[in-house]
Amino acid sequence: MIALGVSSPPSSSSPHLLASFSSLRISPPVPSSRVSSFHGTRLGAGIRAATPRVASTGRIVLNMAKREEEMKEIREKTTEEINEEVVDLKGELFMLRLQKSARNEFKSSDFGRMRKRIARMLTVKREREIEEGINKRLSRKLDRKWKKSIVVRPPPSLRKKQEEQKAAEAEKSS
Repeated sequence: MIALGVSSPPSSSSPHLLASFSSLRISPPVPSSRVSSFHGTRLGAGIRAATPRVASTGRIVLNMAKREEEMKEIREKTTEEINEEVVDLKGELFMLRLQKSARNEFKSSDFGRMRKRIARMLTVKREREIEEGINKRLSRKLDRKWKKSIVVRPPPSLRKKQEEQKAAEAEKSS
């Protein structure tokens, strides 16, 4: 059986208890500009919690400027050019997935970058449809028709590799 007892608060007569509490730092409350509901004393004031770092506004502005520039370039293209580039980018995305599954080297950031570029292009395409007065239902119908009309072809990166291989074989044979 276990006996439990209640001890009295540490007094000046018990030096071993005081020694164990001497390592505990108690600091007075720090006045702060923030309003807090806690009005007690802080234990371990020397320990600081990790605060999230806020990105510099210059970097955010730069990224926004790049996006705006990219959107200008996309808006300058015709709808047919946008459709062609979407098909090419989706092929590139497929090639990236193949590289990932084959455990080849690739940049994982390319996935998000390509998906966002595709989304921006499709957004511009939809904006143009809205300007023409095409409703959502008809837009989806046209989109299905467009997807069925796509001729499967290798993405530009694969075409480039195939051309390089053909050129290498031609050099070997001659």
